[in-house]
Amino acid sequence: MIPNPQPKNPLHGITLEMILTYLVQHYGWAELSRRIPIRCFYNEPSIKSSLIFLRRTPWARKSVEELYLKSISK
Repeated sequence: MIPNPQPKNPLHGITLEMILTYLVQHYGWAELSRRIPIRCFYNEPSIKSSLIFLRRTPWARKSVEELYLKSISK
């Protein structure tokens, strides 16, 4: 058996698309854009355009990951 290389990383094995899809289902685009004011969340939002932006913008991706971790810990 191969040990998990990141046993304490809650994001290990979870893709950005999975995180974003969960947040959109959980909060909806309107609430998500209120919590994280990113243009791609309130101006014609889509998973595809948001993923492109998040992959290119480290601070935005970090904000999304932090919100995800807060929402699953409740």
